[in-house]
Amino acid sequence: MTDTITRHDPRLGAWRSFLTAHARVTRELERELQAEHGMALTDYDVLVQLAQAEDRRLRMSELADRLVLSRSGATRLVDRLCADGLVERVTCESDRRGQWAALTDAGVERLRRTSPTHLRGVEQHFLGRLSREDLESLRRMLDEVVAG
Repeated sequence: MTDTITRHDPRLGAWRSFLTAHARVTRELERELQAEHGMALTDYDVLVQLAQAEDRRLRMSELADRLVLSRSGATRLVDRLCADGLVERVTCESDRRGQWAALTDAGVERLRRTSPTHLRGVEQHFLGRLSREDLESLRRMLDEVVAG
């Protein structure tokens, strides 16, 4: 009985469609960034988050929140990008225990080179498949979810 209910519940159908769409688009964006630039989508996301932040830097905890990662996951990611010279760690002047992740000039340049690939993929695999009205509706609906 429960199996029949879940299989035909339109709410769960919407949920499955959301998850499948996210997974497929993310997989394509990852594949394209790897193929054209040897870069992981998560690395690209770090560079974008830092580029959009004031002074091109964020506290590690804020970066983790924006990436929807655990602090340890964000730390490993930042460590790798630091080793590549794309990000640097900066000690917080007001709290010596706190650290910032800051985008380097090399990180800005890498983001400049990789952004066209990412934006093309977002358009091709997501934005271009929906009407302007559908995109606006989707944004409003997802903003409701994000707002909690």
